[in-house]
Amino acid sequence: MMRKNDYRKLAFMGILMIVLLAFQTYTGRGKEDFPAVTFITESLASLNLTDFDPNELDAKQWKLLGFSEKQVSTLLNYKKIVGGQFTSKAQFKKCYAVSTEKFTELESYLLLPETGKDHSSRKFKGYEKKEIIISGKFNPDKLSAAQWVKMGFSERQAEAIVKYKNYLGGSFVSKEKFKECFIISSENYSKMEPYLLLPAKTPDDFKNSTKNYVVKSRIEYRNFDPNITDLEGWKALGFSERQAQTIVNYRDRNLRGSFKTPEDLQKCFVISPEKFQELKPYIKLNPTVDKKQETDFSKIDLNMITFKQLQEFGLDERSAGSMIGFRKKLRGFVNKQQILDTYNIDKDLVQKLISIAPLDVSNVPKYTLTEAPEEWLKDHPYFKYSADKIIFYRTTYHDDKKILKLLKLKPEYEERMKLYLK
Repeated sequence: MMRKNDYRKLAFMGILMIVLLAFQTYTGRGKEDFPAVTFITESLASLNLTDFDPNELDAKQWKLLGFSEKQVSTLLNYKKIVGGQFTSKAQFKKCYAVSTEKFTELESYLLLPETGKDHSSRKFKGYEKKEIIISGKFNPDKLSAAQWVKMGFSERQAEAIVKYKNYLGGSFVSKEKFKECFIISSENYSKMEPYLLLPAKTPDDFKNSTKNYVVKSRIEYRNFDPNITDLEGWKALGFSERQAQTIVNYRDRNLRGSFKTPEDLQKCFVISPEKFQELKPYIKLNPTVDKKQETDFSKIDLNMITFKQLQEFGLDERSAGSMIGFRKKLRGFVNKQQILDTYNIDKDLVQKLISIAPLDVSNVPKYTLTEAPEEWLKDHPYFKYSADKIIFYRTTYHDDKKILKLLKLKPEYEERMKLYLK
């Protein structure tokens, strides 16, 4: 009997040792390090993005969008993991190789529904692939955007193909280079390849000195002040409408309306280093063009100050809009602390403003709880969450103190209400 129990104990100990060894082996595996993510942003300045289906891109085309080899490998592996097909923007965004910034750049061009459930959405449903029609052999260098459209590409795709040709130096050079245009899917390239009047291979000297093939801008530059250049002015300097708008927004929002030095332009991501070098000799910043404040802010009422005057003081669109919007909801500020409590404002700048400008509260509407209009109660930020209770209680009680007591508000909420009570 003792011998049988001993065997059982030995067997149990043996099994336990095997389990412990297996667990140690499993947990001791070295974790695979993910490749460092470093996006190439410089090339995007010269690329003119247009709508594209990420499921049609090969490794070379992903590289043209600014991804490194490791990132491309991660993207292609991720696509296999999710079933060989990206089904939505949300799914694409989850890929480790796609940073938040990179996704923001590409999002509006992705021909994918927002989520996997959006296949029936109008935006995506409206996208239908067109059949590429080829009538015979052709030299792609000689095709205009209109001719690419006639072949079956969208207008934006056609423009991007032409701009890619110009980026290469006015010629696609070879079938290899033509295939690298990320607009040309593998399927479409296979259809066009037999008809392309281009050499099959790229010349060796092109590989070694790509920049020599880039066409020099034919723009006739003249001296210009970037602080007074408008959207059309930037477009005349060779930027697309989207790029021009980005530059204007960067100047007016990020730099509060003024480039201080020529180098400030270089920091705008849509201006490539090459483009900046072209522009630099013609940049003439007028040091006397410092905008003088036309408004005497020591005399302007904070309940009357306009959106433009707030921008003149230095607030960006977001801060100015938030302050005006909150004031409108309140029907006027009754103390300056309310302004500082506004969401999404530059508090340091607003603090400076309220220390200078006066606040006139004489025209701010105030009511008793028993007389306040229902619309006012339901819309006012300080009353709307208690509006229905106030309307109910005042049918029985006609004393504000009694109604406030019945509301059982937190002291700070009650104090806010009293600011607008008679």
